[in-house]
Amino acid sequence: MNLTRTLHRFTVVPSLPKELAGLARIAYNLWWSWDSDAIGLFRRLDPELWRVTRHNPLEMLGSLQQATLDSLMADEGFMSHLAQVEESLDAYLTARTWYQRHGNPGARIAYFSMEFGLHESLPIYSGGLGILAGDHLKSASDLGLPLVGVGILYRQGYFRQYLNLEGWQQEIYPENDFYNLPLHLEKDPSGLPRLLELEICGRAVKVQIWRVQVGRVRLYLLDTNLEGNLPADREITTRLYGGDQEMRIKQEILLGIGGVRALRLLDLEPNVCHMNEGHAAFLALERIRIHMEEEQLTFPEAVEAVRGGNIFTTHTPVEAGIDHFPPDLLEKYLGHYYRGLGLAPEAFLSLGMQTPERPGESFCMAVLAMKLSNHSNGVSELHGEVSRKMWADVWPDLPEEQLPLTSITNGVHQNTWLSEEMAALLVRYLGTRWIEEQGAEQIWHKVTRIPDAELWRTHRRGTARLVDYARRTLKGQLQQLEASAKDIANAVEVLDPEILTIGFARRFATYKRGTLLLHDKERLAAILNHPTRPVQIVFAGKAHPADHQGKELIRQIVQLSHQERFRRSIVFLEDYDISVARHLVRGVDVWLNTPLRPLEASGTSGMKVAFNGGLNLSILDGWWCEGYRGNNGWAIGRGEVYDDLAYQNEVESRAIYDLLEKEIVPLFYNRDVDGIPRGWTACMKNSLQSLCPVFSTDRMVREYTRRCYLPAFEHWERLNRDDKRLAVELAHWKQKLHGLWGQLSIDEVQAEIDREVTVGDRLSIKVRISTGEIPLAEIAVEAYFGVLDSQGSIMGGELVPLEPAGTKGGSWSGHFEGELECRFCGRHGFMLRVMPRHPELGPVYAPGLVLWG
Repeated sequence: MNLTRTLHRFTVVPSLPKELAGLARIAYNLWWSWDSDAIGLFRRLDPELWRVTRHNPLEMLGSLQQATLDSLMADEGFMSHLAQVEESLDAYLTARTWYQRHGNPGARIAYFSMEFGLHESLPIYSGGLGILAGDHLKSASDLGLPLVGVGILYRQGYFRQYLNLEGWQQEIYPENDFYNLPLHLEKDPSGLPRLLELEICGRAVKVQIWRVQVGRVRLYLLDTNLEGNLPADREITTRLYGGDQEMRIKQEILLGIGGVRALRLLDLEPNVCHMNEGHAAFLALERIRIHMEEEQLTFPEAVEAVRGGNIFTTHTPVEAGIDHFPPDLLEKYLGHYYRGLGLAPEAFLSLGMQTPERPGESFCMAVLAMKLSNHSNGVSELHGEVSRKMWADVWPDLPEEQLPLTSITNGVHQNTWLSEEMAALLVRYLGTRWIEEQGAEQIWHKVTRIPDAELWRTHRRGTARLVDYARRTLKGQLQQLEASAKDIANAVEVLDPEILTIGFARRFATYKRGTLLLHDKERLAAILNHPTRPVQIVFAGKAHPADHQGKELIRQIVQLSHQERFRRSIVFLEDYDISVARHLVRGVDVWLNTPLRPLEASGTSGMKVAFNGGLNLSILDGWWCEGYRGNNGWAIGRGEVYDDLAYQNEVESRAIYDLLEKEIVPLFYNRDVDGIPRGWTACMKNSLQSLCPVFSTDRMVREYTRRCYLPAFEHWERLNRDDKRLAVELAHWKQKLHGLWGQLSIDEVQAEIDREVTVGDRLSIKVRISTGEIPLAEIAVEAYFGVLDSQGSIMGGELVPLEPAGTKGGSWSGHFEGELECRFCGRHGFMLRVMPRHPELGPVYAPGLVLWG
């Protein structure tokens, strides 16, 4: 006999009396995670439960007994605290914001990212990219941007790490309980989940949408784990960065194409889309498809309508670190889709290739994003330079320094990473303006007013907390592994809050060189175990599950920490996450960063340390090239890059030891009669003054707004008004020029270059151009001018516009002239460049429509 078993589901939520209903309201808005009073409120409920639930207020509220709730309601102090936090949340949500004063109310911005690191209780992030995305949303909320985030809700997220007794990394994948997380399932007016459909391999995959409230900003997360989907499709949102290339392309179709459809389903269609890395690049194709389907535009017309409103940020300084897909995989998953756009396979594949004519080139998501975006940027000045070299072939007609790929240096959300004690100290001596005007350097100059003793003791409290946390964590690690009683007892002896503490915590990729400090173990032992000036090191970090070299680096560190001479001075904290990072960045004295230059695109952990009074010791790579001033931390080397990696490791490890022995350790232990290291506190103040106003996401998001979001919106609006008249005209105009461009020629150049030119002189240029059937008004003529290097190439050239000076020989031939200002001595040169000039948009770059003379 067959029995049909039906499972009836229901959801249980925390049952709070109306007097305590504010707790749930606060818990469902992640604003609480960067407000110290709100964090204190939840910790006050039950400090041990707060720790056990990994600081998850919703899980904690669901675990409270009625007797506890009754006692809370009877506690006047607690109820006053609750009312105060609710008032703070209301004040935050209703305050007039920076964007309301400086922004454009018509802009609707969507920020797409594969991961978001908002808080440890919402584990849908792996590392730096996600933390940056989370901090971006928080600052967007603080500044009041009309921005929503779009990502994926992973059932297991990234792995949890533990180490066996030998130090080998082990991975576990606990399931996220969505109903104990600050998530709202988006529903229609009838109360049913809002579902969108996405075609994957010819079948319809249903997707539901969850919302996370991040202050004023909403983050929408996509989820395919629905009963109506096939098991393979339910797995799409199981793990972050798990699986093979097929899983990756499915996740990226979900993020890009599904993300745009989700926002439309919620009536939140954006006009500006920001792609945080190339994972979301398919969103550009979906925006194009919508215009083609709903407005009957051609593909070129839709591209013009969409491109102006797309922004792409790359975080990767090596092409191998960016997703590439082979043609057969693209055909399998997107063949039907791109044919619906009217594209042949070759035309579609060329969108993701730098040089489509080069045989064997694969389809690159970053290239797709760049070709379909009007703004592209790296995440530090050095990374911008590296990226322009990497992607020069995307714009084959432009010199490297003129490529439309700039840089906006990363930052960190100060309220998330700043300790309560340091924040209170800054308020005491700087006032409160720095909280709202974080980039005001004159305010940060007041750091000099902080007494050395107060600054020193405030930071030492952070170190004491880190030491206490490390001891408890290490003891817990050993108990879980059923280590010997002796080893467990020894765990409470590690580290010392009065000793110089170095921190190293990051993803254990080999290029980050996590063991560089261990290069000479005898010399290291002498430094760490100095009888009067000892040093200690706290390590943390995860290696990708498939990165066996990275796992070996972790094992080496753990094995070393087991040796008697290092047992008290080297600790590895497992399961690196936002919580571990907070303790580290608030407690270390020196933050060590040892990547192979130029492979660190930016990095942000050292910025978090700076806000808390710690100092940086780093290779001149990423953000530290901009941050290092000579008196606010230390640089390892001068930015040299060696061909021999072993030699480079030897040179730079010795440089670290030298700095520690000769500068850092003596400066830390050189104390005044009152026990204060005046030289060290001076360095701390220099670091706070020079780094805090610059390396925050407050500055970063304002910069994105001014340089990208508002110009992108204005360009999008201009192209799309009047039934997309200008976008359609622009596409046809470019198509016409492609047919006529071969008629263009530079016939004559007049310039007095045979004589020696004196510094300060202006060199006149006259040029005669034949344009064929192209109207003179539709070309822009420029001189590309600068100093020559030893190979005869222009270095860091500038563009000087040449103005029309009348016609000659009919309306299709004309003269242009201008002057070059010679400001430097040496060998100079110039080249002529002709580009299209649109009647309404001015000079326009399009591949194939550039003539160099």
